[in-house]
Amino acid sequence: MTLSSSQIRYLRGLAHPLKPVLLLGGKGATAGVLKELEQALDDHELVKVRLTGDDRAARAAELDKLVESSRAETVQTIGHIAVLYRRNDDRPRIALPG
Repeated sequence: MTLSSSQIRYLRGLAHPLKPVLLLGGKGATAGVLKELEQALDDHELVKVRLTGDDRAARAAELDKLVESSRAETVQTIGHIAVLYRRNDDRPRIALPG
């Protein structure tokens, strides 16, 4: 699923007041972290993730692992915070604009 620019703007607006629900620590994308991300995306569809570490390339690599394993879309990345979206086909919670 590819998001249009209007859908990305809409999701960024919805994500603005959210707090990060997942903290990616020094060990990176472990099996436990991936399981928690799956659960959070199933429950909320739109989640914020806090990435740790000073190396920008390492943070980007860890984010890529999260996105690939969860089949989510990256809505926005600012500094150490990333916003991910994955539609829940069984119980959709967010109605995206056309």
